[in-house]
Amino acid sequence: MATKLPYPRTFSHIGLSVPDLEQAVQFYTEVLGWYVIMPPTVINSDDSAIGIMCDDVFGKGWNSFKIAHLSTGDKLGVELFEFENAEAPENNFEYWKTGIFHFCVQDPDIEGLANKIVAHGGKQRMPIREYYPGEKPYRMVYCEDPFGNLIELYTHSYELTYSAGAYQDG
Repeated sequence: MATKLPYPRTFSHIGLSVPDLEQAVQFYTEVLGWYVIMPPTVINSDDSAIGIMCDDVFGKGWNSFKIAHLSTGDKLGVELFEFENAEAPENNFEYWKTGIFHFCVQDPDIEGLANKIVAHGGKQRMPIREYYPGEKPYRMVYCEDPFGNLIELYTHSYELTYSAGAYQDG
């Protein structure tokens, strides 16, 4: 009997921790054009449904946090969290440790978007690079939001970039 392969699930949302929720909402709406679907809201540790769910996730003693929900142009959700006593790590780029170390957005004008990220307090971590120099126009660059979260920028879709054999020689 053949093993039934799972179907590919769709991506719903990602959650990002930031030290200043209002500033993060402003950055992501002004720079990436994402839109607010739920403005900044305070969630408290209590007996409400959301309070109980958060106890399940964070354990007891979290007290309260602020959250906002945004959406991308392709309907992907972005939850922004500001926890009490939020700490910005000195080095938020410990890529060798388990966990998410970046997310990627697509824009055909990555120069313009990288410049806009820098102009709004972020960083460009590297020069813009080509996957297929002189052959295909697929380019990428790593940037950083003002809070230390890494944002990779692609000019073309993930499928186009990798189905063409981005790492193969010849």
